[in-house]
Amino acid sequence: MADEQVTQSEHITEPDDQETVAPTQPQTASSESDQIRNATQHADAQAAPAQETAQKTSMTATRTEDSKTNVPSPLAFAKKPTRHPVAAPAPAIYSDEDVKTAEAFGRVDDKGNVFVKEGESEREIGQFPGVTNDEALTLYAKRYLDLKARLDLFATRLKASNIKAREIDESIKSLGQETDSPAVVGDIPALKAQYEELKQAGEAKKIELAEARKRAVAKAIEERTAIVEKAEALTASLGESTNWRSTADKFRSLFDEWQEHQRTSVRIDKADADALWKRFSSARTEFNQRRRKWAQQRDAARTEVINAKEAIIKEAESIKDSTDWGATSHQFNELMDRWKSVGRAGRKEDDELWARFRAACDVFFQARQADREQMSSSEKENLAKKEELLKKAEALVPVADEAAAKKARQTLASIQEQWDQIGYVPREDMRRIEGRLDAVDRQIKAVEDAAWKKRDPEADARVSSFATQLKAQLDELDAKIAAESDPAKKSKLEAEKATKEQWLNAVK
Repeated sequence: MADEQVTQSEHITEPDDQETVAPTQPQTASSESDQIRNATQHADAQAAPAQETAQKTSMTATRTEDSKTNVPSPLAFAKKPTRHPVAAPAPAIYSDEDVKTAEAFGRVDDKGNVFVKEGESEREIGQFPGVTNDEALTLYAKRYLDLKARLDLFATRLKASNIKAREIDESIKSLGQETDSPAVVGDIPALKAQYEELKQAGEAKKIELAEARKRAVAKAIEERTAIVEKAEALTASLGESTNWRSTADKFRSLFDEWQEHQRTSVRIDKADADALWKRFSSARTEFNQRRRKWAQQRDAARTEVINAKEAIIKEAESIKDSTDWGATSHQFNELMDRWKSVGRAGRKEDDELWARFRAACDVFFQARQADREQMSSSEKENLAKKEELLKKAEALVPVADEAAAKKARQTLASIQEQWDQIGYVPREDMRRIEGRLDAVDRQIKAVEDAAWKKRDPEADARVSSFATQLKAQLDELDAKIAAESDPAKKSKLEAEKATKEQWLNAVK
């Protein structure tokens, strides 16, 4: 703003140190050019040819005299093309006291030449013919006040926080040229003294600005270095557990912060800016390279997982139609354990692969369930048949004597033969019905044993030996039953055990 105001003010005063100007009204500077044109046009319109000759003679003399002081004639000045300077603010209106104080430093001679006192000497600064001496003096006094106003404006501008060193240099240079030998009437030494003070103040302000910039640059470097250190810390923390997407978002945020800092902070010296950018860029580059390497390893691992799961699916599909329920169930359990151990291949791929594997499993296990439901129905029918046989067996007891026991034994043997041919019953009912049949057998056996002991002691010894063998076989069967996982085989072993328990009961 100061530069603009100073520049605009400069258009008010002509650059020539010594000037010849037309008459003007003292109220405003804007009426000067109009009065110059009016005075000249009036003189041209009223002048006679003879007068023109005299005027030319006078003008020639004036030019001769003016050439010594480099001042143009009034006619030459009037014929100058109208200037169109940059729009300037409205000229200041000065008090009569200020104007009179300035006028005290000047005078106008009889020829219209204007002089200004400068110390002990005086200097001719221009010519203002055709007007009163007071009017001429007033014009140059106002020009002095204009120049002083520009110095005052610069003094105010120096206090602004947004002034730049270049603006100070340009303003001091411009004001120095204007105050060197100004074509104004006023206290020139005071004007120059004020300029020197402003010049010193400007230099001090430049030093202040330089120090402020130095501090601002140091702060900007510190802030940008903090951004760099955050980026380097992120790179240093990369490892197997790194969340790459989250870390990429953090790097993107730091880059946005870097750009915002460039736009809003003071400009950093190129060397420092380049060094910091190199560090920041290196951190980003290392992150991108390691993330790319991680992505390649992840893709390779996923491919390996996909291949392993494809092999599991292929194996599952090859056994899904098996009716060997026990062995195939075991195989499917092993395949499931392998599936869990190979890891993940990505959500989309895993979902597709799992759907295929699950379909193969469902085929087998649904078929097994259907078979079990069918078997359960037949086992319930077998249970009903065995319940009927139990009624017949339990009707044989109690027996009164050896003859009744012998007859009951024969009937029970027939019942047991039918029992074995019926087949399996539901597991939860097997022990119950087997126990009831065994109870009938034990009661008959008790009567038989009592009669046997009365007749043959040696036979008792043989029976005891046979009973010992049966007990050993029963113990062996118990171990096999406990170790067997196949339901069908286990049921068969339990049936064999039940038969030998009946034998044992019979020989006791």
